[in-house]
Amino acid sequence: MGEIESIIEKLQLKPHPEGGYYSETYRSAGEISAADLGSDFSGKRSFSTAIYFLLTPKMFSAFHRIRSDEMWHFYKGAPIALHMIDAEGRYSEKTIGNDILNGEHPQFMVPAGVWFASHTKGEENYSLAGCTVSPGFDFQDFELANRNELIKKYPMYKNIIKQLTRV
Repeated sequence: MGEIESIIEKLQLKPHPEGGYYSETYRSAGEISAADLGSDFSGKRSFSTAIYFLLTPKMFSAFHRIRSDEMWHFYKGAPIALHMIDAEGRYSEKTIGNDILNGEHPQFMVPAGVWFASHTKGEENYSLAGCTVSPGFDFQDFELANRNELIKKYPMYKNIIKQLTRV
């Protein structure tokens, strides 16, 4: 068994709908009421949730967005390229990794509502990260991008959208 397979087994990771593998490691017992969350949410949410997230060179995390802020934490392997398109249509890319002196970020927060996608940087490795979401993650708050709709809205980013969407 290779290192990637061993990590998947040890951390009990399963395929994520956006791509990659994940395992929820924390869900707060405390909850925020629907009334306190506002109209963007339907129902109550945990204060916070956390997952392990693994990418390999043969997969990517497709453009998606969620209704909460998502903090990325880098753990091991190749750096991660994180691509974002915000509500004003501005594109940015950040590298999540441990080489701080060369501009990598060991932590990075993706604001709620931003379209984002990610992939490993490099052909021969994997990337292991953690993601903490607050208010806590719920699949009701997850939207996987439709390639044609995203290109129609942001035609100037057509190439990266085509690379990091599946449908």
